[in-house]
Amino acid sequence: MKIETIGLGLLRSSKQAVHRSAVIDIGSNSVRLVVYEGPHRAPAVIFNEKVAAGLGRGLSIDGRIAEQDAIRGLTALRRYALLARHMEVKDLQCVATAAVRDAANGPEFIASAAEAGLRIRLLSGEEEAEAAGYGVIAAIPDAHGIAVDLGGGSLELAEVAGGRVGRCASFPLGVLRLPALRKDGVQAFERAVRRMLKAADWPGKLSGLPLYLVGGSWRALARLDLELTRDPLAVLDQHTLPRMALRRLVRATRRLTFEEIRAIPGMASTRASSLPDAAALLAALANIIDVPEMTVSSSGLREGLLYQTLDAATQAQDPLIVAAEFEGRRLARFAPHGPAIADWIAPLFASEAFADSRIRLAASLLSDVAWSANPDFRAERGTEIGLHGNWRGIDIPGRILLARALHAGFGGADGDFPAMGTLVESERLARARQWGLAIRLAQRLTGGVEAPLKASAIAHVDGKLRLSLDPGWHNLAGESVERRLRSLAQALDAKPELVLR
Repeated sequence: MKIETIGLGLLRSSKQAVHRSAVIDIGSNSVRLVVYEGPHRAPAVIFNEKVAAGLGRGLSIDGRIAEQDAIRGLTALRRYALLARHMEVKDLQCVATAAVRDAANGPEFIASAAEAGLRIRLLSGEEEAEAAGYGVIAAIPDAHGIAVDLGGGSLELAEVAGGRVGRCASFPLGVLRLPALRKDGVQAFERAVRRMLKAADWPGKLSGLPLYLVGGSWRALARLDLELTRDPLAVLDQHTLPRMALRRLVRATRRLTFEEIRAIPGMASTRASSLPDAAALLAALANIIDVPEMTVSSSGLREGLLYQTLDAATQAQDPLIVAAEFEGRRLARFAPHGPAIADWIAPLFASEAFADSRIRLAASLLSDVAWSANPDFRAERGTEIGLHGNWRGIDIPGRILLARALHAGFGGADGDFPAMGTLVESERLARARQWGLAIRLAQRLTGGVEAPLKASAIAHVDGKLRLSLDPGWHNLAGESVERRLRSLAQALDAKPELVLR
């Protein structure tokens, strides 16, 4: 399957200007600045800072942002405004959500922020839900279900399907408000949540759809699940929770002490205290909406705001391929030619599924990213890039396949690849190794430049792995090329054959 025929919306980096944008997110729990750089469709985070200002804490007392919390928030905003200017951010969005929206002195807070040169956009609950929904779509283009964004002051629901956001709603069910609702017990709490949703005609026809979990509290809950299950790949983004997992999570939040939860690697203390409430709310939503499974999305409101500014053609690009091409171009030795490598090895994998073809393309785009590492650690670097790279549009099995291909492509010994057999089918894992060996052969044959690919071909025919070289290019053959041809042939259960045309 050749790359130009699989419709991935690949945009060449030569046409992509490096763009620096930022979002200041004024929430009920925290005030945060996130700065992004890279291609518009798949920008990478280059700075991320938050201050736990707790603007929503005082609302339950007198309906106002407490003076001390307002001072903390405004101090953070002045810092962020100054940093953004000196970071040469071209596009800065500053948005406020539930706490400022609901506070009697919210307008005063916005006016004070304006003195720092920030124009705050006050999002309605529906706008907040819509942005969160588009954040999910930005990272998971084929998402079909309900984006559920849990913040400090509110809970947003948004229907996501076909690359668009449908119905949206906001409810006063943020983590700062949940303790008061839970004081009368589990059943009373679920009834209260059910009444709120029913009053807004939720879930309606959306019953039975999966949830996409957005927000720090949900991510903390997923981190707890990774700890409980001893998952061999502790990646939060697109971590999937079956509905049955909720029982163990609810039990764990009741059984574990605050200190035990806080000791979990990567668990923020500000999230640890709210985990019982988050688990209870998710269990209630799962029952009310009849949820089959839940998927964590690390992309949410902020990424959705950026995605909404893009034109339709840019939105249609594949975020994984755009990001892999950008990273590959940034780290390549010579002019990168990942698509040409992917096309050159494509005849060996003509029957593979589309989902695997795009991972193969990503691996080809990244085929030179570890060259500058110490030779003894190139395979390890490739594995790390595949498993833990800041990729969007890729699930957990996809990350493993990408890492397996890069591990083999950089000469890693098979026994050194981390054990991931429980997370991806062995057949797909073996094919990813074949991708890597084929990419490795292409890189050795060509020396890392594109021209020799046009004068050569690789094919698997009649039990033979045939490498053909055009007239004038026969000198490309050599011991190292033949050695890598043999390695690939063995992986394909074929006999190597070198043909000088």
